[in-house]
Amino acid sequence: MESLPVPSHIHYELLLQLLERQTLSAIHNASKQPHLATTLKTSREHIQSAIIMLRKAMVLQKQFEDVCEYNGIPISYRWSLNEPEIMTEIVISPDKESA
Repeated sequence: MESLPVPSHIHYELLLQLLERQTLSAIHNASKQPHLATTLKTSREHIQSAIIMLRKAMVLQKQFEDVCEYNGIPISYRWSLNEPEIMTEIVISPDKESA
């Protein structure tokens, strides 16, 4: 069976770190200006919602990977859509781990 392509976990981690460390920090600093406070409060809530959704997506992907591993279905982590499949192939399956 061909391996199932899934995003590499680093994609989630990068987005989460960017949003948590830089975007929220920038919004906090900009919201000190009174004329931006209300607008940026809404923006902060949207960013926090995006962070929550990314965390949920990462958990769902990990659950999917666990189900695939349990059933012996290989998966491969992808770094981009443009890479040749051979270079991105990192297969996780019970057969490969015991070898």
